[in-house]
This record gives sequence, C-alpha cells and structure tokens, in this order.
Amino acid sequence: MRTAPTILHLDMDAFFASVEQASKPSLRGKAVVVGGLGPRGVVATASYEARVFGVHSAMPMGQARRLAPNAAYLVPRFNLYKSISERVMELLRALSPLVEPLSLDEAFVDLEAGGVAWDEPSARLAGVKLRADIRAVTGLRGSVGLAASKMLAKIASEEAKPDGLVVIEPGTERAMLGPMSVRTLPGVGPATGDHLRRAGITTVEEIVEAGEDELVRLLGKAHGHGLYAMALARDDRPVVAEREAKSVSVEDTYDVDIHDRTRVGLEVQRLAERCVRRLRGAGLSGRTIVLKVRRYDFSTLTRSETLRGPTDDPAVIREAAARLLDSVDTTGGVRLLGVGVSGLADYTQEDLFAQAAGERAVAEGPVEEHAAAAAEEQPSLAERRWPAGHDVRHTEFGHGWVQGSGLGRVTVRFETPDSEPGRVRTFRVDDPDLEAADPLPLVLRGPDGGDGVPGAGSQAVSSVPASLPKSWSGSGGGAATSRP
Repeated sequence: MRTAPTILHLDMDAFFASVEQASKPSLRGKAVVVGGLGPRGVVATASYEARVFGVHSAMPMGQARRLAPNAAYLVPRFNLYKSISERVMELLRALSPLVEPLSLDEAFVDLEAGGVAWDEPSARLAGVKLRADIRAVTGLRGSVGLAASKMLAKIASEEAKPDGLVVIEPGTERAMLGPMSVRTLPGVGPATGDHLRRAGITTVEEIVEAGEDELVRLLGKAHGHGLYAMALARDDRPVVAEREAKSVSVEDTYDVDIHDRTRVGLEVQRLAERCVRRLRGAGLSGRTIVLKVRRYDFSTLTRSETLRGPTDDPAVIREAAARLLDSVDTTGGVRLLGVGVSGLADYTQEDLFAQAAGERAVAEGPVEEHAAAAAEEQPSLAERRWPAGHDVRHTEFGHGWVQGSGLGRVTVRFETPDSEPGRVRTFRVDDPDLEAADPLPLVLRGPDGGDGVPGAGSQAVSSVPASLPKSWSGSGGGAATSRP
C-alpha cells in the first residue's frame, strides 16, 4: 500500500445546479433544484442555497417544493452536463493515464502513475492546479481530496466541500477516521448503520475497538473483514482506468399510470429505439434484451431474452422487447418502463438481422410504419413543450431560458452566461418567433479559439453560502475550504 497522498478524488460541487447557475445570471446565489418536475419526479441535484432548506438529491420533488417553495425548479439538460463533464475528464487524463470516472461529476486519479506527484507537496500542487484549470475551462468549482487510498481520498473530498482541497497526510489516517460516523465508510448504508448502532457501534473507532471477530459475527465474513480493514484505513483498491460497461438502458417514469395496453406497447418501442441510439453512440452491441416494468402497486418485474449473438439492430431489439412485454401482466396500470441491453460487445453479427422477422425486406415494413407514425407525432406550434430551464431563442430578443409555461403561455428570461440578469417576457406557446436553442458556452473563448478566463457573468458564479463554517484542514487554493 502506498504511503504518499497521490490518489486524487474530484467531486464537482452541486454539479447540475452549478451549471444552471453559471448559465443563468439571475440564479446565482439563489436556491436551484434540478430534477423531474412531475408528480413523481425526484431531485437530481440541489444547489447549496437549496440545501440550507433541507433539500437533497433523491428527495421527492413534491417534498422539495414544500421545503423550498421559492427555489427555481428546472428540468435537467443532460447533453450540456455531459459536454462539460467531458472537458473536465480531459483535464484529468492530462494528469494521468489512470482516471476512473464514477459519474459525470466525480472521478479518481492516480497522480503517481502520471508522474505528476510523488509526495505530499507535489500532490497538493497538482490538486491546486487542477481546481484552477477546471475553473478556467468550465467556470465551475470542484472539491479535491488527496490521500494514499481511494477510500481516504473520497472522504477527503467530502471534507473539502464545497470548493476546497483537503490532503490526508500519511500517519494521520487513523486519528482522522476515529471519531467519524460508521456511515462514512464505503458499504455502510442505512441498514448496516442501524445494525451496528443497535450493537453499540456508531463511530469508526468503535469498529476497531469491537474487533474483527465481532464484526464478522455481526455482518458476516466478507462484509465484516472488509469493514474492519477500512476502519484501520486499509484500502488497496487500484484506480482502474476503464470500467467495462455491463449494460446500456433507458427508462421513463410516468406522471399518470398507463392503463392502455396499446400505449404501453408504443412506449416500449420508443424506449427500445432510444436504447439503440445510446448503444450505437457507444459503439456497442449486446446479446441480452431486458424489459423492466414497474406496476401501479410499485411491484417491479424484469424479463430478459438472450439472442444468438450481439446486435445493435433496432428491429431486433424492438421485437425482442415486444415479446418480453407479452409475458407481463400490466392490468391495473404501469408507472415505469425500461428497456436495456446487456452482454455487451464492440462488434455485431450481421446474421442476426434475420431475427428481425426472418428477412431484411420483411423487417423494413414495420420500421417504415414506425417512422411514419413518429413523423405524424411531431408537435404543432401550439403543442410544443417548453421545459423549465431549457434554452430558447427569440427573433427579436435573442437568447434566453424558460422560466415556466402553462395555460397556453411561456415565460422567458433573456440572458446569457456573461450578461447581467435579464428581463422577463411572456409569449404564446405557438409564437413563431420563439424556438428551442442550444446552450451557450459557460466560459468565453480567447481570441485564438482556446479557453479564456470566465466571462463577467461566470466570474461571479458562487454556489457557496457565506454562512458555512470554515474547515479544520485543507487548502482552498485561494478559496475557503468548507464542510457541507
């Protein structure tokens, strides 16, 4: 096990909400909640200003609205978040060939493998520079933890939040972990935490005092041994550069249960096509088609079918999903549907096209019918949807974003990432001068096309409430390090 703190964990601060604040000057310093806005929606991310009211990720959106009724509630813009994430990951890969992404906004980096850090001072310098580079390239802030293992690096980044850097120096690990809650350790969720609490174990130091044999008795051999090792700050897991995808899937939760069997079938076909687009976008194919159905009573059923070989053919996957649906009783209604493909490969067996209905010519009929139906379903001007938070452009007023819509009206605030807070105007939903638009860059480009410094608006971005206390350790690289 290494001793130098050369494992880095980066966690972008309130990522989705921070992106929205950076792109919308009127929301900077305000409570922002991103997630599904329907009756069954959940919070994806809440800004630090919203967290003051008790709003947090995975909370039902209805509960969030009760806690923070005056917050801005926005529909996620995943394509924008993904593009910004890719730029952050590029910065990480410039540091080391060993980068292990955990999500769009979180990753481990082995700095020693990249030759950029070998001891505490060099690791700290790399962390400070990374945070500055992320700020320059994206206009956003991230928290960095540095330690000798992945577990400790992640704990350090949590201590650094928001907008800070914490280094766990060799020899201090046990003293730092001791008073922390058992829930700090990986693998200790609510159930395990409650089980340990009933046994009188609430802190990491109490795990050590209880001893390995007692942990095994309480939690079983594998979990007991593992948890005891982590309590002693032992974690030999390496940073893995490429995590092999196990499956590709898409799913939708519906605001109102779907009872009509024909509608359920059409939704499954639509999900199958979305899944194929994602599959092809990743350059993959798969052998096993999986259907997920959550019924009105919250019972969840999964059905799967394994093909003779991997495919990315939309007709094959649509038909397999339809066959799987035939085996599911949807009486009473459906609240969630999902289609996935597993058993992934990076090649396709051409002979599998025959499974689409025996012959390509036969299969083309349903494909064309589906395309025609999709074309007929294109909304008219009066039927256009205007998701809250999404970008629009008006012929006269320029770029803006949707504040809300309803009763045939859509309200738009016209502003850009580097402008002052903009003015609000309301239009009819069928206004021909108003159209959906692509997001604007959060950071102004330099005259040579490279990354410039954040624009006037971006420089003002801060999702860190002034009331948060200073941390006991770490370095903000010019910014205060605070606990969550």
